[in-house]
Amino acid sequence: MKGKFAALLLLLTAALLSSCDSSSPRQRPVPARGADIPAYGDALVDGTIGEPSNLIPILSSDSASFDVAGLIYNGLLKYDKELKLVGDLAESWDVSRDGLIITFHLRHGVKWQDGVEFTSRDVLYTYRITIDPKTPTAYAENFKQVKQAEAVDPYTFRVTYGKPFAPALASWASAILPAHLLEGKDITKSPLSRNPVGTGPYRLKEWVAGQKVVLESYHEYFEGRPYIDRYIYRIIPDSSTMYMELKSGGLDMMALTPVQFARQTNSAKFTSRFRKYRYPSSTYVYLGYNLRHPLFKDRKVRQALTSAINKEEIIQGVLLGMGQIAHGPYKPGTWAYSPEVRDFGYNPAKARELLAEAGWKDRNSEGTLVKNGRPFRFTILTNQGNIERLKAAQIIQQRLKDVGIEVKIRVVEWASFLSQFIDPGNFEAVILGWTITPDPDLFDVWHSSKTGPKELNFIGFKNPEMDSLIEKGRSTFDQDKRRECYFRIQEILAEEQPYTFLYVPDALPVVSARFHGIKPAPAGITYNFIHWYVPKAEQVY
Repeated sequence: MKGKFAALLLLLTAALLSSCDSSSPRQRPVPARGADIPAYGDALVDGTIGEPSNLIPILSSDSASFDVAGLIYNGLLKYDKELKLVGDLAESWDVSRDGLIITFHLRHGVKWQDGVEFTSRDVLYTYRITIDPKTPTAYAENFKQVKQAEAVDPYTFRVTYGKPFAPALASWASAILPAHLLEGKDITKSPLSRNPVGTGPYRLKEWVAGQKVVLESYHEYFEGRPYIDRYIYRIIPDSSTMYMELKSGGLDMMALTPVQFARQTNSAKFTSRFRKYRYPSSTYVYLGYNLRHPLFKDRKVRQALTSAINKEEIIQGVLLGMGQIAHGPYKPGTWAYSPEVRDFGYNPAKARELLAEAGWKDRNSEGTLVKNGRPFRFTILTNQGNIERLKAAQIIQQRLKDVGIEVKIRVVEWASFLSQFIDPGNFEAVILGWTITPDPDLFDVWHSSKTGPKELNFIGFKNPEMDSLIEKGRSTFDQDKRRECYFRIQEILAEEQPYTFLYVPDALPVVSARFHGIKPAPAGITYNFIHWYVPKAEQVY
């Protein structure tokens, strides 16, 4: 999941149900005298390890699909560079005093990429198809909190909630779909899955399976024509091959590995051609256990596994110090993160003690723990193309061997990883990552109702107290009360260890120096991509 997954995934949630004013129309930045003048043209070629699975956003949960779809579709709202909600397809919005009614005032004159006008009909359709039981989506729950949805007129859309719902506003940052192309049809069989039609700054030009996805700028985009004419995703499953393509000029942008960032990109030749960026990512990487599997049902076993793993060794050995230890699902320094919660630190002696308490006392001739004649062995799956996860798995393999557990590692191509292993629950343990969203709501990933096929709690974690806290945390606008819920949730996860939370990596993107207008911010670097440009004299495509 391309580091962003992570995914992911894209659980679009935030808690800002307070009165809010409209976002002002965005204007093109005016270059200072003597500065390079923005020009239309050229193309950006980006490297990605995974291929999109489906370009109808509510039907996909992988980061490759969301990366591409993010340039094709818009939501009513979006996050700005400071990770604050601002208008997108909605020009402004009003929230009732009790927080239960949101009225969106939609932009006039927005056109779908086939020329049809965008209206409230599209928003109402998106709401209805998302909550339809026949729609196989992992993202229905937020919309199910809506008591009534109304297309008041073509440019006014109103939703009423039955009770306070903290992530309500941000749930409308999810992609709006074209009603005129989907209404009355089976969305799972729609050609839009591979030939999308959105309102966004780019539209699909070409998709060559296994090779590339080509987007072209939509000149009628309501915020103005993007400067860069084409955005090309090249699908390259191996990061070393991707880096060779970058150096040879076949790519303009990719996510560097820590080794590439620290040791292979410091020459004068490289720094004259490329610009590197580093900032804490909004993702965490974890070792997740299939809790339906007999090996992992005992909490003491999961505690032992975490105790046997040296997370700091992974941070230093794999990330070269470019990251921080993860103790739970929140990014350190954010308001929901509890600095007091520490899960089981590296302690092999404690791991052996816990395993013995769980009945894993005897060893076979190979030194592997045995219980009731069965050796303690399992396979860790991870996705192809992410060398850090593979290296982390190798370190974990050695540390678990030290306490008598035999681990095998299997690396699987991304599409197969999802369809053959994750979706059907056909795995023992996985190393993957999730995106950490601006709002701390955890419903889609951790609530026990989300353990079904193609849903995000695919490890099968179920805890009644956790369910209650998740529900309580999303049903109040009081941040202090929400914080109490999320602090307790972190305590539960630290005790239960359904995941061994491994690390929060730094984001390490690199971009060709010919691209101007990049302004790093808390949201990263691509939030303002439509304002990136290449001066005429430097254009190569």
